[in-house]
Amino acid sequence: MSLVAGRGPLSTQPAGWFTPPLTAAPIYIEPHPRRIQAFRGGVVALDTEAALMVHRAGHPLRYAFPNDAVGTLPHEPVPEAPGYAVVPWDAVDAWFEEGRKLVHYPPNPYHRIDCRPTRRGLRVTAAGTVLVDTDETVIVFETALEPRLYVDPALVRTDLLQPSPATSYCNYKGTARYWSAVVGDTVVADVAWSYPDTPPESLPIQGFLSFDASRVDVLAELPSSEASAACGCDV
Repeated sequence: MSLVAGRGPLSTQPAGWFTPPLTAAPIYIEPHPRRIQAFRGGVVALDTEAALMVHRAGHPLRYAFPNDAVGTLPHEPVPEAPGYAVVPWDAVDAWFEEGRKLVHYPPNPYHRIDCRPTRRGLRVTAAGTVLVDTDETVIVFETALEPRLYVDPALVRTDLLQPSPATSYCNYKGTARYWSAVVGDTVVADVAWSYPDTPPESLPIQGFLSFDASRVDVLAELPSSEASAACGCDV
């Protein structure tokens, strides 16, 4: 995430712009002095504090390791960092950074979660029935993503929601559980999600609900994109 994905500065659709413009897609590589461990078959297959972070446009964020740290793991060299190689994420059973188990990708040091209590309004309707209508919300500003509103379930018609088996994972907010709306005979799957056990940076939205505007009618008072349009940048 962040530098090369979403609306990050090195992504294909950056939220801002460079002056002067970049003439080519840069590759940013930096030291990442944290303990990285990989396990395969219950055995430590990689253990180093000398990793690099590789930010490459059009590619997910990746670790690069000294050649002597990768051992017999599958790997490929990093041309821009001689003596270092990347290991495919699925080449091992589990990755850990400073004792924290990782899923899908490394956590990005430039990724930030900023959760602010606000009076921005949120109204959600499913099958003609209002699920929530309040201005007691929390707005989440997350690097490279659009702002989003979360709401305390005490303000939601949770009697019209039922747990869904769907889940997803975010390195910065934790594992999400999903909820479907049941209004009379109408069931709308996975209209909302919440994070029941967040890392510290996301505690203000722990257990709070956010709604999927592609599945239900959502009126959310979010920051305007007019500033980006006014500056003439292509976003």
